[in-house]
Amino acid sequence: MKAFIEPPKSIPFYLRIGIWISRKVTGRDLLPGKLLAWYPKAAISSGIMETLVAHKYKTLNKRILKLARLRTSFTVACPFCIDMNSYDYDQFGITPEELSALQGGIAIASVNTFSLREIIAMEYAVLISRSPLLFSEDFVDKLKANFTEREIVILASTAAQVNYWARLLQALGVPPAGFSEHCEIQGT
Repeated sequence: MKAFIEPPKSIPFYLRIGIWISRKVTGRDLLPGKLLAWYPKAAISSGIMETLVAHKYKTLNKRILKLARLRTSFTVACPFCIDMNSYDYDQFGITPEELSALQGGIAIASVNTFSLREIIAMEYAVLISRSPLLFSEDFVDKLKANFTEREIVILASTAAQVNYWARLLQALGVPPAGFSEHCEIQGT
């Protein structure tokens, strides 16, 4: 499977630095940064967003943010996002049963290892990822009762970041990068 377009033959030096950093961090030669070199402003702004996105916060641990990323990835059915965000899921204490629930294989409510906050965060990620965006008053009340304003912004921006990448990468036809080749992940 190939992307719709090829990367430019010549990539500006300042973007090659970002591509090199991405390779060091991920251990993979990722296609998105190279494709975005066709429009360097998009490459730079996407790189800044990726650098600054929350991966943990005092009261939002890495697990809850990983669950939000995974739930968003499966909701928008982005093969690259599913592949990237599913990688090392077990390192975040996510069990195969929980992963199956995230994929829609079993009901999230039937998995008793998810906390109430995790369930609400995942529900929020789904609502953020659907069109049109609709948030019932009951859901907003539940969200506000379980998360601070700052946590809500972090959760919303986390799901929005995955949505950004999903739309951009699918619009360019970017295939999965092979992060989850050895896991049983549906949709990659």
